[in-house]
Amino acid sequence: MSETRGAAIKPVRMQAHAAQTQILDAIDELFYLEGARAVGVDAVVKRAGVNKMSLYRQFASKDALLLHYLARRDERFWGYFEGSLAKHPGKPREQLLQFFTDVAERAQRPGYRGCPFVNIAVEFPDPTHPVRRMVADNKRKLMARLLDLATQAGARDPQALANGVALLIEGAYTATQTYAPGHALIAAVPQVAAHMIAAACGN
Repeated sequence: MSETRGAAIKPVRMQAHAAQTQILDAIDELFYLEGARAVGVDAVVKRAGVNKMSLYRQFASKDALLLHYLARRDERFWGYFEGSLAKHPGKPREQLLQFFTDVAERAQRPGYRGCPFVNIAVEFPDPTHPVRRMVADNKRKLMARLLDLATQAGARDPQALANGVALLIEGAYTATQTYAPGHALIAAVPQVAAHMIAAACGN
């Protein structure tokens, strides 16, 4: 009898997990490409191939969907960041420059819409909103990592270099949305970063 009960529960759990994955995949694409406010629940369930009841079993509200979306995007960002650094182990100057090289390369990919955290911040002006707190946390962690790299690179003023490259990162994200893919301005980002790093650390 217990075997029968277990067999009945397992598919339900598997279906719930599959539905959650489908919903998260749907919002990952829709929120990034179209904007979170522009995308309604109907669009999410249609893209995910589930019904509203299934969505609300997994997520209590649209804000909950947004937080899951940003958590996934945060994980992906740090994967990109650490992947860039891993190309030059123990060489902080090269690591910093590689990140900008990789940003310029990703900007050429179809569907690239800049930084998802910047995009969300524009949509939610209230700094106390939970999604804005997640944005602030992502940027705070980035600044800490940049400061650490600038210090390791031997910058005369590590904080000034960290501030400078952080501004260049945010500018690069914005420029990818206002200039056409392949534009010389985007291609110049790694070169600008190289000049900044060399000036801060010496040649």
